[in-house]
Amino acid sequence: MYKDRQIYPLLAEQKDNGKITILIGPRQVGKTTLLRHLYEQFNNDHSCLFLDLDIYSHYEQVSSYENLINTLKLNGYQTTQPELFILFLDEFQRYSDISLVLKSVCDHHPNIKIYASGSSSLAINEQIQESLAGRKRILRIYPLSFREYLHFRGRDDLGEKLDKISAIQADNLDILLPNLFEELYQFLIYGGYPEITQAEGREKREVLASIFDLYVKKDLVDFLKVDRIKHAKTLIRHLAVNNGQETSFSQLAQVAGIDEKTAKNYIEILMETFIVTVHPPWFTNRNKELVKTPKIYFLDNGVRNFFINNFNPPDIRSDSSFLFEGYVISELLKSGLMPEQIKFWRTKNRQEVDLILETGGKLKPVEIKYKKHLKSTDYKGLKSYRKNYPDCRHLYLVNLTNNLLMNEVQHLSPFDLGRLT
Repeated sequence: MYKDRQIYPLLAEQKDNGKITILIGPRQVGKTTLLRHLYEQFNNDHSCLFLDLDIYSHYEQVSSYENLINTLKLNGYQTTQPELFILFLDEFQRYSDISLVLKSVCDHHPNIKIYASGSSSLAINEQIQESLAGRKRILRIYPLSFREYLHFRGRDDLGEKLDKISAIQADNLDILLPNLFEELYQFLIYGGYPEITQAEGREKREVLASIFDLYVKKDLVDFLKVDRIKHAKTLIRHLAVNNGQETSFSQLAQVAGIDEKTAKNYIEILMETFIVTVHPPWFTNRNKELVKTPKIYFLDNGVRNFFINNFNPPDIRSDSSFLFEGYVISELLKSGLMPEQIKFWRTKNRQEVDLILETGGKLKPVEIKYKKHLKSTDYKGLKSYRKNYPDCRHLYLVNLTNNLLMNEVQHLSPFDLGRLT
């Protein structure tokens, strides 16, 4: 199944680019499995070696340039060989000195291709910002997209329908495709970690609990002293309750019992370990528009729901609109947008548009409504944006209907978000 992930063909194409390919993303999203599938695929035509650097004896084999080259030679590598030798390093960010070793290999052995993976972009960025400049290609591996989720669930029959929905003009998609919407509701509640797709009932909650337990042991402890973990957990729970809302760092500091500088540091850690995604306001007029306070969303709704212990269906929840916004943002990130390309717009008079996407040199205002039947007030934010920025050509509204053009606004279903990227 992992070979069918959307990013897998791109990973395979990296083989001949002469760069070190680095996979980063949260734990338990399948980075190791993707590397192992690449290893199995390339091992038919190339000499390959896979090392898990969580195992210290494996790290010792590559802990210096001399050790690494000797290790490769013991596994069939010859310095003059014309074909590639492919080295896979899993969890390489655990050791700060490994990037200098990889730099030497990249500079002196063009017949060695390296794939490496890590669970913390913060640790990786600190290590490789200078030493691997111009020598790396970083790819982000996220939890499953909704399309991938359907495949992992064994519902390719529903996945095939996704490509046909854009041709339908209907405001009753949930009636036409009830099974698809049932899977969407499950996705909104339990998220897209691969192991979730194979679990049923309360077992899903146990999977989410184990994911967070591993996150605390492997990631938070790496960055924080043990006595600070409780402050971080308090901050995370506050973010979960206020998911998708404008967030003041001073308020976070007060809630968690820490100073504002520490609160900002914690948010950076949560961002770089792929728990949350942070989106600042978009503005051109400092006097009329918000310029500082960001919105913070959990990258995965399942993880967020675990922290607030709420796994009720979306239709009976007061926070369903924020779940839906989180879903849209997460899908956009999984489709290739970078976090800095996703912002929101709000004036000091509280006129607001949920998303301002910066793609291809264009701005795309997007309103998100967890509704099937819209009212005139649902267009208020987009109309305000058009009034302030009359040169804006396209307005978008994502809701539970599909492919309708009303009031100069293009409606998109939850399954047609590719048109925004």
